Amino acid sequence: MLAPGLMISACGLLLLGMNNKYSLVVNRIRLLNDERRKILHKMDDKNFNYHENVRLASILKQLDALVFRVMLVRNAVLSYTVAVALFVLTSLSIGAEEIFNISRLNTLITILFSLGMLSVLSGVIFAAYETYKGYEIVKFEVAAEE
Repeated sequence: MLAPGLMISACGLLLLGMNNKYSLVVNRIRLLNDERRKILHKMDDKNFNYHENVRLASILKQLDALVFRVMLVRNAVLSYTVAVALFVLTSLSIGAEEIFNISRLNTLITILFSLGMLSVLSGVIFAAYETYKGYEIVKFEVAAEE
């Protein structure tokens, strides 16, 4: 009963971090989208100069990458949430096995816990890939400003 409880706590910490990252990425998308709208609003008044064209292209590319990033964060959050649900079911199954003395639940307990660990692994993979993509976006933004 200890392992599923520890994994629920671990997933809670992972969820906290990913939800924070989700908020940051969504906020960045909103800021860039607002900047894009302001640039396009200026277009009504006059033609773009070279720097405005470069900035608009940079914003559009960053927005595409950030939307992909937010999808990865969402997938990580969903994976961790499914893992928590599986660990809760594991704990309930362990409790049911003890209370009702049903030894046949051992297989179910092992399967539920293993599926929970696989879900955590998929969340970690999504989170790692999101971190990699975040680094690419920063590299692009710095290169675009040079």
